[in-house]
Amino acid sequence: MTGSALIVIDMINTYEHKDAELLLPAAEAALPGIVSLLHRARAAGIPVIYANDNWGQWRSHHGELLDDALATQHAALVEPLRPDAESLFIVKARHSIFHETPLTYLLADLGVERLVLTGQATEQCVLYSALDAHIRHLGVIVPADAVAAIHPDLAKAALIMMRRTMGADITRAAEVVW
Repeated sequence: MTGSALIVIDMINTYEHKDAELLLPAAEAALPGIVSLLHRARAAGIPVIYANDNWGQWRSHHGELLDDALATQHAALVEPLRPDAESLFIVKARHSIFHETPLTYLLADLGVERLVLTGQATEQCVLYSALDAHIRHLGVIVPADAVAAIHPDLAKAALIMMRRTMGADITRAAEVVW
């Protein structure tokens, strides 16, 4: 595989939604792994792509989503993940980062054949995005310490499913090699 990209899924977040109280501890635990991957990817010149829910705000853009998230009591979970000037941003409305977004075109344009998926929630958006990447013949790496789940039991099953049925490399953030 020639090119990789780091994908940060739904981490620009206000945590003012159903199940947020279940997700917050996992998001806090995943934060160091995601931050480490961001630093390493940026230093290596690897594209960083944020794929974020628009929370039903159809007028929203990434700056507005970031400002809203930074204005909450959970800003400490968002600030370390702040997109830099080189970061790319895809606004999504459903679980998969591919569903009705320009991501497939963007990845082809960048020459990306392998995705490192981070973010939340493991048993939902990460799983569905991994499946959509797999059916597009893209390699998938999921650092288990850089994803957050609402339901740990479902997350464990999702990671097993990604490895067994999609051939995803389930690893740790420190073991990702660009």
